[in-house]
Amino acid sequence: VQLQASGGGLVQAGGSLRLSCAAAGRTLSRYTGAWFRQAPGKGREFVSVISWSNGRTNYAGSVKGRFTISRDNAKNTVDLQMNSLKPEDTAVYYCAARSGSSPATDSDDYNYWGQGTLVTVSS
Repeated sequence: VQLQASGGGLVQAGGSLRLSCAAAGRTLSRYTGAWFRQAPGKGREFVSVISWSNGRTNYAGSVKGRFTISRDNAKNTVDLQMNSLKPEDTAVYYCAARSGSSPATDSDDYNYWGQGTLVTVSS
């Protein structure tokens, strides 16, 4: 599965962005999709995940209530709607996919990765 992340950009604090992860080569409908992020000088951290089997979602505590993950099987995408953005959300955001159905939060559990899209939130 080849993943392509898009939608990053520069936004002011309090603003919104929508990231999209498009898949090529295989349908994403049977893959669990997730978003991770890596801020400058920090390690990669889990943001959100959606299971392919039942649509179960999970979020990091820092984004819960502000971010919403969704999937569109017709478009073969997994999207991340980010609202009420904060400067600490600034990072490169990566989409990932795994063939298992459990909504894993460990990046080591993911087989496929997109190239990343930069989100910058100014104060």
